[in-house]
Amino acid sequence: MTVPDPALVVLIGASGSGKSTWAAAHYRPSEVVSSDVLRAVVGSGPADLDASVDAFAVLEQIVAARIGRGLTTVVDTLGTDVPRRIAWRDAARRAGLPTVAVVFHVDPAECRRRNRERDRPVPAPVLTAQLRRMRDVRVELAAEGWDLVVDAATPVEPGPGEATPVEPGPGKAARGKAAPAEPAPATVDRPLGVVLQISRFAWGDDPAGWLRSIADAATEAGFEGLALMDHLIQIPQVGRAWEPIPEPLVTLGLLAGVTSGLKLGTLVTPVTYRAPGIIAKSLATLDALSGGRAFCGIGAGWWAREHGGFGLAFPGARERLDQLERAIPVIRALWASGTKPAAGLPETTCYPRPVSDIPIIVGGSGARTLQIAKRFGDACNVASDLEIVDRAIKAMAGQRAVTVLDVPIVGRDREDVAARVEKLRGRTPAAGFARRHHAGTPDDQLGRYRLLAQRGIRTVFVALPGLAGPDDVLRFAPIVSGFAEAGPT
Repeated sequence: MTVPDPALVVLIGASGSGKSTWAAAHYRPSEVVSSDVLRAVVGSGPADLDASVDAFAVLEQIVAARIGRGLTTVVDTLGTDVPRRIAWRDAARRAGLPTVAVVFHVDPAECRRRNRERDRPVPAPVLTAQLRRMRDVRVELAAEGWDLVVDAATPVEPGPGEATPVEPGPGKAARGKAAPAEPAPATVDRPLGVVLQISRFAWGDDPAGWLRSIADAATEAGFEGLALMDHLIQIPQVGRAWEPIPEPLVTLGLLAGVTSGLKLGTLVTPVTYRAPGIIAKSLATLDALSGGRAFCGIGAGWWAREHGGFGLAFPGARERLDQLERAIPVIRALWASGTKPAAGLPETTCYPRPVSDIPIIVGGSGARTLQIAKRFGDACNVASDLEIVDRAIKAMAGQRAVTVLDVPIVGRDREDVAARVEKLRGRTPAAGFARRHHAGTPDDQLGRYRLLAQRGIRTVFVALPGLAGPDDVLRFAPIVSGFAEAGPT
């Protein structure tokens, strides 16, 4: 079972039922708020019951602060105090966090055995009362309406989850409910290829050498291609304006010379930068030089600053989409065989011709963009959120492919994932940043990509936040190899 993450997780069980052991096995120490640990902080040790009042005062402050920031919060107490439990649940819902109760029903004899082995056992009558109290917990939780109630004996794994806020009615508190998890198939018999989009260029004093190292790592990791953003100034979503962002078609020419099997293209070229004929000429040349490995990502453009900074016109959205709609037929005409008038051109003399059928991928998820992709493109490219993907699939109606752009944070384990989020998030709250970038382990990403493959997605473009060198690319190898047996796209 996958437990939503981030979430409020309240552990409920008698002393000696294994709550702390379970929490340590599933969560990072900083995510667990333990009354025993806090007794040791404010008192003489974890069994110092005289320090309980002060310990719980601190516990409440920590729980409130973590919940308020949308962070996973595991409350490790007895959990049998109903008013306190409901207060935690309500606070989590106000913050939009899913609420999870984990119930520890352990054989009373085992609890007593574990208790006797402690340095300072809980008095036997107290433990007996706790065990008796656990008889009513399941009924209470059903009435309290937790989003998920889990038996501690059930194998679980914290995984990406979201809270779907429900608008409060008059006099009611806002309430969050865990989004139902969509089951991911264990295996996928449909091919899914992964293309690395290089969006950050931390190349230091050796730009060409750095690019070669990234290309070599992409080949080793099993990526099927490389894509480059087409921007004139580094975009704020990736880095700072004074960081390098190379002209992509020149850079793809270099990559064509140092790679042999990787597909190469843009994701995406704005039609506001270059006349469609120039786009056609550049991509035809790239295809010829690379032996038929080119693809063309194209879009309407969106960032006014880079247009103004380079003296380029930046018309309104409607005119830019008109340009996109006119550009694709011109590009196709210049790639077609023969020299003749077409697409409003007096002639179509464009040599060298492409040596392959260059796919045109239209970037964007707006209604008109999807219409243009359906009429003129080979595919549309949208963000990897399933709601957006489903909308694009419906719009394409099976007539064109749908590809996705994913910007995931991948770590070895939960600790590594959290460290990477903290390093990259800047001033963005950690929980929101992690959710936006689907932060997780390789297994988490494989589960997401299986859902995409299940929908018929054949290509995922992956941009790695904080890309610094080959090691970052190779970290993605387990995810790419997870689809290796499905065959090439």
